[in-house]
Amino acid sequence: MSRLKLFLPLMVFVVLAIFLLNGLERDPNAMPSALIDRPVPVFSLPVLGDETRSVTEVLFQGEPALLNVWATWCVACRIEHPFLNKLADQGIRIIGLNYKDDNAAARKWLMDKGDPYALSVIDARGRMGLNLGVFGAPETYVVDRTGTIRYKHIGVVDERVWRDKLLPIWQEIQ
Repeated sequence: MSRLKLFLPLMVFVVLAIFLLNGLERDPNAMPSALIDRPVPVFSLPVLGDETRSVTEVLFQGEPALLNVWATWCVACRIEHPFLNKLADQGIRIIGLNYKDDNAAARKWLMDKGDPYALSVIDARGRMGLNLGVFGAPETYVVDRTGTIRYKHIGVVDERVWRDKLLPIWQEIQ
């Protein structure tokens, strides 16, 4: 029994080391979404720049799209925005969800920095974001032609994220 007591700290250390090493291999941005393989939540929201017009989840029927959650107060969105413009120039359909933002500031942002969005809906109170499970901006969802969410990415979309994560799914749903 006394020999077992000598090896007990070593065994505890080995078990803890295994758990810690396993944690290091996980992607800290990988946040599972309960909405994967489910339809975009039901909504009716005004369109930025044409606030008298509202759109619904039917917007996602017919052709695939990226749903990008953005805001002018979001520092990471400033980093991501030029790449979204590049994707839009390549014909990628992007729908914006302007999240808890000032409409005038958002319109100015798009005018100054370019507008990659086929359209951007206004989520002033964050209700749509809540229904999507948004943690913050930016977040991007890949939505297929039936309006089904296929993937969720939290954080900046850049060349590497597009190539390694989003593009393979995009090609799959075309």
